[in-house]
Amino acid sequence: MKKLFNILLVFIFVLTVQGFSQTKGKLVIVGGAQTSEIVKKYVELAGGTDARIIVIPNAGSEPVRWSKVQVEEFEEFGAKADFLLFTRETADDEANLKKMDWANAVFFLGGDQSDLARDMLGTKLLTKVFDIYNNGGTVGGSSAGAAIMSEVMITGNELVNKDSTVSFVTIEKGNVEVKTGFGFLKNAIVDQHFLKRKRHNRTIASLIEHPNLFGIAIDESTAIIVYPDETFEVLGSYQVLVYDPIDGNNIREDKSGNLGISDMKLHVLINGDKFDMKTRKVIK
Repeated sequence: MKKLFNILLVFIFVLTVQGFSQTKGKLVIVGGAQTSEIVKKYVELAGGTDARIIVIPNAGSEPVRWSKVQVEEFEEFGAKADFLLFTRETADDEANLKKMDWANAVFFLGGDQSDLARDMLGTKLLTKVFDIYNNGGTVGGSSAGAAIMSEVMITGNELVNKDSTVSFVTIEKGNVEVKTGFGFLKNAIVDQHFLKRKRHNRTIASLIEHPNLFGIAIDESTAIIVYPDETFEVLGSYQVLVYDPIDGNNIREDKSGNLGISDMKLHVLINGDKFDMKTRKVIK
C-alpha cells in the first residue's frame, strides 16, 4: 500500500510539473498586408535570433513564391525560417512533423482560409502547432491566416446573395457562411482587411447570429498581439474594431430576413490600445 501511495505521489508531482511548465504563448493576428514593423515585432516575440519559424502557405495559390518572400522577411530580422509544402493527405508525413519539432513559432499566410482548414483540421500537424503555442511559442497569421484563428470562422462566402457584382450589402439571416477554424480564439470571431474592404455588414451579421461571441475586426497593415492572460494590444497603421453583442438584447428579424439587435457595443482601437477579452473592456 505504501509503495502504491508513493507511486501516486510521483504521478501527481509529474502532472503538476507539466502543468506549470506549459505556458500559453502569444498570437500575432494580422489583418493583411503586414508591414516591416509587424514582421519585426513577430520575430522579436518568437525569440529574435533564436526564433525558428515555420511558414504554412496552404491558403494561397502560389505557396512556394510567397513562402520564400515571407521566409526572407523573417530572416532579415535575424530569425531562422523554413516553410512546409503539403496536402491534406501528406500533412502528417514524418518529415513535416520533424520540422515542427524544430520550430518554436508558426506563421500562416493569406489566401483562402477554407483551404487552410481543409488541409489541417484534425491532423497531427495542427496538434504540433498547438503544442508549440501551449509551450510558450508564437503563432501568427495574416489575412486568411488571421481568419483561421477563431473557432467560428468567416469563410468569405455568401449563402443568400448570389449577385457576384456586390458583396455583403445586407445584414440578413443565413447569408454569412461560417465554418470551423483552428480555435486559438474560442470566444471571438476574427475578420480581416476590415476597413479597406468595408466588411462591417458580414461581421455584424455573424455576431447577431452568434451573440455569445464578440468580433475582432482588424484592418490591413494592423495586427493584434494576444498575450497569455487573454489581453491583446493593437500594433500598426490603422484600427481594430471590437463589436460586442454579448450584453445586447432584442435580437430580431423582419419578414425579409433582415437582422436587428439593440445595445451592441463598439470599440474603435488604435495603435497601442489594449483590450481585455475576459472582461471585454478597453484597458486604460
